Amino acid sequence: MTRYAIVVDVDHCTGCKGCEIACKNENSIPLGERWNRLLLCGPYGEYPNLQQYYLPTHCQQCKNAPCVHVCPTGASYRDPETDIVLVDKEKCIGCKYCMMACPYGVRAWNEEERVVEKCTMCQHLTSAGELPHCVKVCSVQCRFYGDLDDPESDASKAIAAKPEAAHKLADMGNDPSTVYLLSDKYCTWRENADDWHDITNYD
Repeated sequence: MTRYAIVVDVDHCTGCKGCEIACKNENSIPLGERWNRLLLCGPYGEYPNLQQYYLPTHCQQCKNAPCVHVCPTGASYRDPETDIVLVDKEKCIGCKYCMMACPYGVRAWNEEERVVEKCTMCQHLTSAGELPHCVKVCSVQCRFYGDLDDPESDASKAIAAKPEAAHKLADMGNDPSTVYLLSDKYCTWRENADDWHDITNYD
């Protein structure tokens, strides 16, 4: 069994937006659409004891993916070899049910092609043994990719290095795979989406 995911070490994320830009360039994502979003959590607390951190978001590769369950055509599906959730644009009818079902709002609408798109964890690269482009170009090396069921993968090793700092976005029965590492000594993890702000001012 495999469970590929991206692990983000939020302790070291500087909010440079390199992952957003790399994703758009690598996947030729049109203006107005993003598969990776950099959010700002905070600031919260009372002065002078304020906290904030950057929260990069993308497809969470849910184990019980609601987007797959609601898709009427099978356009949202799991790759039989990697178990990664993908979108077959040839089957997509643009109903947007999957966008409504996603608890994290990480699916995007391609206005020109009239189909839904999302992060694929750069399957065109990973299938050839390469890293997702956002992982490859991270300037502070805070992103890790690999099989969470393989203790020797980069992703598993990153979690094992500080398991007490491991967090996930709110689980609504979908069981997200993406892991965020945020140590209490830096900030307190905030699960409430009301604390997140989209700080990107470009498309």
